[in-house]
This record gives sequence, structure tokens and C-alpha cells, in this order.
Amino acid sequence: MTDASFPGLVVPRPKLPRPRRREVTLALRTAGPLALLGGWWLASATGVLSADVLASPVTVLDAARELWSDGQLTDALRVSLTRAVLGLAFGLAAGLLLGVVTGFWRLGEELLDSPLQLLRALPFLSLVPLFMVWFGIGESARIILIAVATTFPMYVSTAGGVRNVDRRLLEAMRSFGLGGWQLVRQVVLPGALPSLLAGFRLSMTLSVIALIAAEEINSTSGIGYLMTQAQSFSRTDILSVCVLIYGVLGICADLVARAAERVLMPWRVKEAAR
Repeated sequence: MTDASFPGLVVPRPKLPRPRRREVTLALRTAGPLALLGGWWLASATGVLSADVLASPVTVLDAARELWSDGQLTDALRVSLTRAVLGLAFGLAAGLLLGVVTGFWRLGEELLDSPLQLLRALPFLSLVPLFMVWFGIGESARIILIAVATTFPMYVSTAGGVRNVDRRLLEAMRSFGLGGWQLVRQVVLPGALPSLLAGFRLSMTLSVIALIAAEEINSTSGIGYLMTQAQSFSRTDILSVCVLIYGVLGICADLVARAAERVLMPWRVKEAAR
């Protein structure tokens, strides 16, 4: 279609994307897990997947009911969640503080960034033997391991976000009398919020991975202990229950991070929906 006033010119008709309905989004997100579950059930029912390798979904469900009814599963969940939450809280606090110090003050970056980057390059799984020597096999070693694993994603994201805050805005706020931690709290942290939430999301996911490693340190309780006991008796059904629980915990951690982003940055959600 051409414009009569300007022959040869085409009137643009942009196609604006329609926002997807929530029901469609939910259906698309659940399609993948349901397909995996269906393939698992079909492979078990046809004998392609033997019970010695992996128990069927029905057997796994029965094992979950058994563990739930006798209280083993609830006790293990309570212990594992306590470890993960405490370690994550310490890790987020340490990463946030170190990120602000190195990102906002040049002296902090010069003093702290190099050793922190060196420690970040170390796989946290390699620290397990050292932690057992330093802190024993009690709860302290497990919580500290989770804290160390979750500190560095938060640190890197926070430091990068703080450095990217507009320096002209900082100078303007300083001219109005803001300085020190007041400037950090009122200007720097809100400006670095997208990076902070990205670090929070990475740390949340990594806390579940670190929890799996932490519960290998001679645990006598928790989901890791259930897995060790099930391995001793070749109970693939209980092993599958524990693996699925770890997966659900990871999904829940991601959902919590998404919910925090929706609350703190609602405009990002609207932009993603377009």
C-alpha cells in the first residue's frame, strides 16, 4: 500500500508481537518435564530400562510415599534446607559486601580483587578435604562449603554492577552532600540492582549443587544421607527420589529468584512479555 501524497513510498505496518497468555506459557514450560516423564515411564514399561538401572516412575512414587509416611523424607528435607539456606545467606552477604567494597572503592579493588579472583578459580569441590580437616565432619564444614560456593557469583555480579553505575550520577549526588555508605545504599545499590539479581539467581542455583557436595561429607542426616544408605542397598527407587528432590530444589531456587525479580524490577517482566 502506497501513500497518495508521496507516490512510491510504502506505509509501514509494523507487526507488534502479542503478549502470550499465562496459560500458554505454563503449558510450554511443563511440556518438557512431562515429555521426559512419559519417556521414562514408556522405557520402564516396555523393559528397555530395567529396574536394576533405574526404577520405574510408579516404583519411585511408592518409595517416596514410604519415606514420607515414616518421616524420613520430611526430616531429611528439613536438615538439607537448613544447610542450604544458612550457607546461601552467608554467601550472599559476603559476596554483596565484597562486591560493593571492590566495585565502589579503588583501594578495595586493588587490595581484594586479585586474591578473590584467585580463590574463585579454585573448584569448590577441591576444598572438601581441606574443610574436613579444618572444620571436622560437623555441620560447620557443610554450611561453610555452601557459603564459599555461593559467595563468588554474587561477588562478581555485584562488583560489575557497581562499577557500571553512572559516574556522573554519583558526582551529582556527592554535590548534594551524599557520601560513603549513604551514597551506596541510596544510589549505587539501586543502580546495580539488575546485576545483583543476576548474582542472586546464580548463587541460588549453585547452592543446590554445593548442597549435594556438602552432604557427601560423612552425613548422618539429610537427603545425601538417604542417598548413601540407598546406594548401600542398591535401592534405585530411593536414589531416584533423592535425585528428583535435588532437581525440585533447584527449580524452586530459580522460581524464588524469578519472583524476586518480578517484585523488585517489574518493568523487566513487562519488557520480556512483549
